[in-house]
Amino acid sequence: MNFYPQERIALFIDGSNLYAAAKVLDFNIDYSRLLNLFAKQGQLIRAFYFTALLEEQEYSPIRPLVDWLDYNGYTMITKPAKEFTDKAGRKKIKGNMDIELAVDLMEMASSIDHAVIFSGDGDFRRLIECVQLKGLRVTVVSTLRSRPPMIADELRRQADVFIELMDIKEDIGRQSGADDKTQEEPDLNVEEFDLKVEIA
Repeated sequence: MNFYPQERIALFIDGSNLYAAAKVLDFNIDYSRLLNLFAKQGQLIRAFYFTALLEEQEYSPIRPLVDWLDYNGYTMITKPAKEFTDKAGRKKIKGNMDIELAVDLMEMASSIDHAVIFSGDGDFRRLIECVQLKGLRVTVVSTLRSRPPMIADELRRQADVFIELMDIKEDIGRQSGADDKTQEEPDLNVEEFDLKVEIA
């Protein structure tokens, strides 16, 4: 990984995008280990986790993870997911957090040196270009090893550094025998979410 010890670092995690990438690669993320890995790279200022929640439901399958993250070093950015019916009459859930992530990164730009974005969404290319003009270095974490790749080519080209998710699996994956169920991602159908992952 390409970090400097004195760099002020912030993580920007597109929750549904990262979950989808890890699921395709067949592993679960240990968010405590993920935080520790990046805290060792420099001065970790903030770790943002962006996700949409189904507020109407009595029990949301993602709520235990959201609560765990909130109490364990992450700054949670949430909004209600919207349910809609597509042209084929199927009920779908839209929970896009692109604007929230972009706004928070722009707000943090003057307080950090290095932004790490966990997403492969090509819509973030222009955002990365803007913060680079302010002097930030930007690392993108996603995967090329899925078929098709989950990172847009233009996003990977714009980033200063690309980290392949599989290359850090041993550092951030849940270890066998780990019994903290609150840290497990819910078994959601990721196609329900509007991930907007652009394929190059």
